[in-house]
Amino acid sequence: MESKVFQETNESLTGLLSEPRRRRILEWIQEEGSARVRDLAVAFQVSDATIRQDLERLENEGFVTREHGGAFLNPVKPQVGTMVLHHQDNMDKKRRIGALAAGLVKDGETLIMDAGTTTTEIALRLTTKRNLTLITNALNIAIILGSVPTFAVHMPGGQFKSPTLSLSGDKSVDYFSDVFAAKLFLATAGVALDAGLTYPSFADLQLKQAMIKAAAHVYLVADSTKINKTSFTRLGSLDVIQSFITDDGISDADVKEFERRGIEVLIAT
Repeated sequence: MESKVFQETNESLTGLLSEPRRRRILEWIQEEGSARVRDLAVAFQVSDATIRQDLERLENEGFVTREHGGAFLNPVKPQVGTMVLHHQDNMDKKRRIGALAAGLVKDGETLIMDAGTTTTEIALRLTTKRNLTLITNALNIAIILGSVPTFAVHMPGGQFKSPTLSLSGDKSVDYFSDVFAAKLFLATAGVALDAGLTYPSFADLQLKQAMIKAAAHVYLVADSTKINKTSFTRLGSLDVIQSFITDDGISDADVKEFERRGIEVLIAT
């Protein structure tokens, strides 16, 4: 799986200048919480020494703390203690998307909720529903919805990722092989007509694929700033989603192109 994704993103990575490469490295660490020099060097096709220089620059700018063989994100402990996710930009757009998405949920349904700030906004608006069964890899979403007496909330096993407050890894992937849900609300770092769905690192790609296979209907939820934006690794083409919930920042041309490809576009205003 990783080798396939690497091949698909290989061309876009070749020749990256140091500044955009550091931005991608930071996005990787913000997603995973940490990264090893060797893994970054292989992914970005540069030497270990170059990656160490990048990490030193990111440390000097206050984003990470270097350790032997890699680096970890600053600050993580306060974020975990307060259950606040790292990405808090465009929250007005995300709240509107959350309200629209929550309105699509019927009492008694089984849902899969991906981790992320936009999916968290959906969760906050589901508490008035009744008799939902929810499967999520996001600890904060499980806590929000686990307090509703008529809800059944399930979580997979796996490794905890503090920046996204989520569980990931092979155990999480295996869990979804026996799950079937009416709806999946799927997050993304970038959605582009040509590149499809992209994410900051390799770690969650197989998990998201397992979630997609387990759901009858996949709703991509992403604010308009993520449209025509690409991140580091590619999940797949837009064929994996049936509906796209976004805000009114999407252009008319993009709406028409998504719809031409058979994807329902729902705009939160």
